Amino acid sequence: MLGYEGVRSKDDGKFEVDLEGGDGERLYPGLSYGENQLRWGFIRKVYGILTAQIVLTTLVSSITVLYNPINDLLRGNSGLLLFLSILPFILLWPLHVYHQKHPVNLIVLGLFTVSLSLPVAVSCANTDGRIVLEALILTSAVVCSLTGYTFWASKKGKDFSFLGPILFTSLIILILTSFMQMFFPLGSTSTAVYGGISALVFCGYIVYDTDNLIKRFTYDDYILASVTLYLDILNLFISILRVLRSSDG
Repeated sequence: MLGYEGVRSKDDGKFEVDLEGGDGERLYPGLSYGENQLRWGFIRKVYGILTAQIVLTTLVSSITVLYNPINDLLRGNSGLLLFLSILPFILLWPLHVYHQKHPVNLIVLGLFTVSLSLPVAVSCANTDGRIVLEALILTSAVVCSLTGYTFWASKKGKDFSFLGPILFTSLIILILTSFMQMFFPLGSTSTAVYGGISALVFCGYIVYDTDNLIKRFTYDDYILASVTLYLDILNLFISILRVLRSSDG
């Protein structure tokens, strides 16, 4: 018996792989063939949007780094930089309210992505290019590895929903620690340790949210799913960048 569901050809009676069903691969045990097709289509849509977000972030960061007037404006205006840091939290509300209304959801998503990209771009502009490249390579390798592992583990019947409370508690601790740094700055060693712990937490979130993408997100939540994974990847990159920058002195 074949390891995947096929579609019988009317001409020769042979089975062919249905490419719309994710090459016939079952995402996890017990999933029906029709649901498997729909879920694969949803996953491709989410990763398509996520790719567009990452490309947009890369373009904004490149322009900011290479075009000095923009970088100087952001670095020299702390009020503007603070506003850009707060703006993504403000945009989370309309993003949640209109995430199913096209094309408003895509417009808000674009604004949300750009507002997050600018502070990250300033951080990259103030960091040695070698360190930024190393952080980018490490982030790409970790994301691809964890994503591949989660898909493989889900196919074997593993579930990662138990990570939710653990990761949420860890995230709250990280947020409180970051606020404390405003009043009690950490040394380079402590900053590197904080960055390393942050990287581990967001590695866990990548596994957890990818598992949710495979099993739990509804088909209308493609915007929320892409935002969730985008934030995981962006925070992982920032954490790795912090570690490399601290270790480099």
